[in-house]
Amino acid sequence: MIGDMVQAYLALSGILFVIGAAGLMLRRSPLVMLMCVEIMLNAANLAFVAFARHLGNMEGHIFTFLVITVAAAEVAIGLAIIVLLFRERDAADVDDVNTLRG
Repeated sequence: MIGDMVQAYLALSGILFVIGAAGLMLRRSPLVMLMCVEIMLNAANLAFVAFARHLGNMEGHIFTFLVITVAAAEVAIGLAIIVLLFRERDAADVDDVNTLRG
């Protein structure tokens, strides 16, 4: 029964990761791309916690805490770059990132 739950969590994690990867490859908006990266990181977190719970140890929870910390820093820097893009131009596109070079 426990193995079935781990498989369900891993299937959900895989589906979330594929959705995030597809969104990252198909969308051109930097804000949507940032959200897709967050979906991919949360999919990895779900897999870490599922394995940690299955194995009965805390390493997966520690890795998840580290990933959440790095994701928070990534969002802060990413949003700052997106704000700079919107200040420079009315519409932000990923191809416009080279306009920030000074």
